[in-house]
Amino acid sequence: MQNIVKTGFVRAVLSLGYLYSGCAHAEFSGQHGIEFRVFPENAQYDDQFNGIQSSVYFEPEWRNSIDDNLQTVIIPHMRLDARDSERTNVDLREAYGLYIADNWELLVGMNRVFWGVTESRHLINIINQVDAVDNIDEEDFLGQWMLNLTWQHDIGRFDIFFLPHFRERTFSGDQGRLRAALPIDISAAGYQHDDEQWHHDWAMRYSHYIGDWDIGLSVFTGTSREPRLVLNSAATQWIPYYDQIEQLGIDLQYTRDAWLLKFEGLSRAGQGHTFLASVVGLEYTLFQVFESNADIGLLIEYLYDGRDPYEAPATTLNNDVFLGLRYSLNDMQDTAILGGFTRDLENESGGFRVEAERRLGDSMRIELEGQLFVYSSHDAFTTSFKQDNHFTVRLSQFF
Repeated sequence: MQNIVKTGFVRAVLSLGYLYSGCAHAEFSGQHGIEFRVFPENAQYDDQFNGIQSSVYFEPEWRNSIDDNLQTVIIPHMRLDARDSERTNVDLREAYGLYIADNWELLVGMNRVFWGVTESRHLINIINQVDAVDNIDEEDFLGQWMLNLTWQHDIGRFDIFFLPHFRERTFSGDQGRLRAALPIDISAAGYQHDDEQWHHDWAMRYSHYIGDWDIGLSVFTGTSREPRLVLNSAATQWIPYYDQIEQLGIDLQYTRDAWLLKFEGLSRAGQGHTFLASVVGLEYTLFQVFESNADIGLLIEYLYDGRDPYEAPATTLNNDVFLGLRYSLNDMQDTAILGGFTRDLENESGGFRVEAERRLGDSMRIELEGQLFVYSSHDAFTTSFKQDNHFTVRLSQFF
């Protein structure tokens, strides 16, 4: 059965290439650029590099409308990193065919799907695997093989996902920065189910809006995208271990004038005892401040997670507060700044992150990111990164 599913999906993706040949409605675009990460402090561990980490990346996009009912998309991603071999990769982010009928859609291939409404943590987003080596902010995701059937009706939108193949989380290499004291051996990853990466996962989601409320309900059963890290027999490396889980999720957003009320919550079984986790927050926007076109958004969120750190994948966001500010100039260059601070209410660890971007001319964009870790001796995560404060400069060109 696994070989049949694998062969079918490979053939589906290869057939996308043929659909582009001789087609008048194909569009080619994308971006490429260069990135510099600067680490002011020397590395904490002997085998890590010091100084500047540079890389180049290339992400083209092919989009095609065969007719009014059939669309195809191919988006590969390539990065070459000078310091961390695990960050050098060629990956397929999206490659699918989409058939659209009157009130239903069928997508076959590799795609990226995002669920959620909160800013500080994407709690219920579970379809795609996090690309943790590309960036630690959990905003970058690997593509996921899927068959996605969507039915749209007056009572809401219903999605069913069949996920035939699992993708493991990426981690920095032995010489990379932003890693734990012991390296992670991804080649020795373990699985609860005998089918390992070929276990067939399922997910369903219902979404709708009622007045000022946006509602999402989801269910997932299959291989956890979050691995537990267990020590090898020699206690020299961490080994990722992927459990089988069942997860129920809900996301809510209430919009009234300048106010947004946001909530994400889940119940998860399969990693020790069944636990609950949630993020609840408010966002208030000040429009046209200082008699200009600029807007300022003020954000506050509270994060709770009831998992047992000895039974489930560890998290630092179990009893934290997030404060943030979003500043949008609404100018011709799309200048925007987002900054936020997370604080653990128990051990006082946390971190500050700022992101800024601005378009240069018609086809270029510059982005700046800064990450500061506030560590505590009672928090192994922030202690591992206490000398990994850094800032990033990224220059992209679109075509």
